[in-house]
Amino acid sequence: MPGKTTSTPRITKFTNCRLVRGSSLVEQDLWIDSLTGKILKDQEAFYELHLSPDEIIDLGGRIVAPGMIDVQLNGAHGFDFSVPCDTKEEYDEGLRMVNRGLARTGVTSYLPTVVSSTPEVYWKVLPSLGPTAGRHQPQDGAESLGAHAEGPFISPGRNGIHKTEVLRAAQTFQDLLHCYGADNMTSANPIKMITAAPEVGDMMSQIPEIAKRDIVYAIGHSDATYEQAVQATHQGARMITHLFNAMRPFYHRNPGIFGLLGQSERRRPFYGVIADGIHLHPTSIKIAYNAHPEGLILVTDAMRLCGLPDGTYEWTNGERIVKTGARLTLEGSDKIAGSSATLIECVNNFRRWSGSSTAAAINAVTATPARLLGLQGVKGSLDSGADADLVVLGETDDPFSGPTLTVDQVWKLGTKIHDTDKAV
Repeated sequence: MPGKTTSTPRITKFTNCRLVRGSSLVEQDLWIDSLTGKILKDQEAFYELHLSPDEIIDLGGRIVAPGMIDVQLNGAHGFDFSVPCDTKEEYDEGLRMVNRGLARTGVTSYLPTVVSSTPEVYWKVLPSLGPTAGRHQPQDGAESLGAHAEGPFISPGRNGIHKTEVLRAAQTFQDLLHCYGADNMTSANPIKMITAAPEVGDMMSQIPEIAKRDIVYAIGHSDATYEQAVQATHQGARMITHLFNAMRPFYHRNPGIFGLLGQSERRRPFYGVIADGIHLHPTSIKIAYNAHPEGLILVTDAMRLCGLPDGTYEWTNGERIVKTGARLTLEGSDKIAGSSATLIECVNNFRRWSGSSTAAAINAVTATPARLLGLQGVKGSLDSGADADLVVLGETDDPFSGPTLTVDQVWKLGTKIHDTDKAV
């Protein structure tokens, strides 16, 4: 737990604010404790524990939401999780830079994502990307909840920009242990999620063992039929990686992976959506949301170019990527190469396009990913006992886009680490 410092108030009370509570915004005070890093039950704190706020913050009607969670992020600020450095110290310093930058955008927890790579790359980088709970300090910024291994057990025909020469097919679980490293798939999992194509090799038979190790199996970069996708959910698949992208298109006689959203409620998986205005048409997002609103998770799929100026940049395999705003493409083609949008931009886009409530849009980056990862009541929540990871959101009326949420303050484990009005 973070230690108390003389400059950090122990008990902070937020007042005159709206809290995200389920599907609603509720006018209510919120108490947090920087010593434990937790959200307090205000009446218990006052009447039973005899605590009084060291600081009372009037938020003027602004929204208090849980810190945002991004379950698919490839890098940012020039740092790529899939590219090892000369030393572990250099890699870890790059990681710290990303964590601090992410926190300024309202992301307080995330899954650092490693794209299809050689085993040697996984062996090198995954030990640095495991969960940091218990040793994370507020000033460290965003916290890793474990790594997302996106590939290399994917379909060569649905590879997107993943390098085909490193793709593999697993026949046994030993193939996964060798590729990722056995130590990275233990109960203390550096790996928290694996994206793989269930139809490639004998991956279908490996899903139960993956799930047994508390690793989320996500269907993605896959040419699976609807029947194969259903079978994967019966085996334990719980997530679809970037729905619609890098998968067999929807067809009325075989709906493919998208058809899983029409399954019974017990069988419907969570699914990631990149609402950057590039990867998906707004109507496609609205259709998916209306089919299964409780499963939608907004992700950025952002690459290391997020936060960098527009231009042409070298990529990992000798190819080059062109950045134009949030749009990233392989040089010389119109092939999409990830995103450079921030998660709050995706929230704003989704809210406009889907017609969802503000609370529902926020849940898609807080409560829903927390449920996917088994972290209900710890992350993505404002309930007492949850980690005091918070974002204070303002609302502006953009003349072009309409109502827009802005990240005004960010709190990590009960300590303010970003404030747009002052340097923190």
